[in-house]
Amino acid sequence: MLEVLQGLIQQAGQSAVVQNNEVPNEHNEGVMGEVMQGLLGGLTNHANSQGGVGSLLGLLGGGNSQAGGSSLLSNPIVASIAQNVMGNIMSKFGLSSSAASGVVGNMLPQVLGGLINKTNDPNDSSIDMGSIMGVLSGGKTQGIDFSNILSQGMGAMADGKLDMNDLINIATGSSNQNQSSGGGGIMGSILGGLFGKK
Repeated sequence: MLEVLQGLIQQAGQSAVVQNNEVPNEHNEGVMGEVMQGLLGGLTNHANSQGGVGSLLGLLGGGNSQAGGSSLLSNPIVASIAQNVMGNIMSKFGLSSSAASGVVGNMLPQVLGGLINKTNDPNDSSIDMGSIMGVLSGGKTQGIDFSNILSQGMGAMADGKLDMNDLINIATGSSNQNQSSGGGGIMGSILGGLFGKK
């Protein structure tokens, strides 16, 4: 995931940073690095927050129909990351508010949109939801089939009610002790809980 993200950052940074007269050339690499670090840190914090996994899967799973557009900035996760990155760029590199806003407003939707598109492109094997969530969770979600989870409950999980503990339970998968009375194992229990059927 990190190599893919780095490539997207470099690509988006050409016009938003390198060719931007408001960003001094000596700060080009630092500013792009700050955007990458802020994006990665923000997604990681959200993945490990209570109830954050569901909304993160909704975002990265293509639940945002305008993925890649500036409308991504209206997503609460992305907006929070954008604010943090803007503040860091302004304080570390002395950029004006308008310059920092321009850099983040151009780069963040382009990078995140590229990540979402690559993740959901069946013909692109460079990255998938499992590798993203593995990095963001610090390896806690290794072994979870996210494509299966997404196909069974994307709409329900986009409201943020699925948390890291649920995913860890799926990964460790003691289905015999997690069987619901209606059958379906742990996934049935989770989705039943999301729909209010316990």
